[in-house]
Amino acid sequence: MAIMIQLDDVHVTLGSTAGPVKILRGVDLDVVAGSSVSVVGPSGSGKSTLLAVVGGIERPTSGMVRIDGTALGDMSEDDLAAFRGQRIGILFQQFHLIPTMTALENVAVPLELAGARDAFAQAEARMKEVGLSHRTDHYPGQLSGGEQQRVAMARALSNHPKLLLADEPTGNLDQETGQEIIELMFRVQRERAMTLLLITHEPQLAARCDEQLRMADGRLQGPVAAAPQLAPVSSGGVA
Repeated sequence: MAIMIQLDDVHVTLGSTAGPVKILRGVDLDVVAGSSVSVVGPSGSGKSTLLAVVGGIERPTSGMVRIDGTALGDMSEDDLAAFRGQRIGILFQQFHLIPTMTALENVAVPLELAGARDAFAQAEARMKEVGLSHRTDHYPGQLSGGEQQRVAMARALSNHPKLLLADEPTGNLDQETGQEIIELMFRVQRERAMTLLLITHEPQLAARCDEQLRMADGRLQGPVAAAPQLAPVSSGGVA
């Protein structure tokens, strides 16, 4: 089986006025292509830093990161940005939409950066995929939180990534809206056979994934016990 995510003894240490702070402490991780993996753990445990390392946003202090067979360590910032644009979609807790652009324009941005000639046609298709064909001309400030996250998902899916990274994707949504986003995310992941790495505080949401891991004090542990799914997944909390 092909491996989409491979981390070998990854450390991240950041400087501070009080001295070096160890964020990740020797993380090893292999994720099979097309599978879904969740990572749970308390705030400050290193979950979001792990996702940033996998996405090529944060460079590790030491260790090896290989995504879809490509080692990220020797790539320039420009090459990393191009790699993300071609193979990785990222969904954040904060929607990170450009407020002065319409929903359609927000989705079209990564396509235009990738040189797609039909960027807006593809963006319209992605908006339809997330159920927002009727909101293409609206600005982020005119959309509900759930609609903004759908736009953010359409943008993350715009270049047909092989890997989807989701960092607390329902953290700013109410329970009902969060559940809708979760169902949409897993449906698209299955339909496109994407690999999903999900960061969450929610055990019930984590249990939806093929594999559940736990982050504690910068170290990755797992698997964790599956949580009973007796009630809808709640939202809230920060990464």
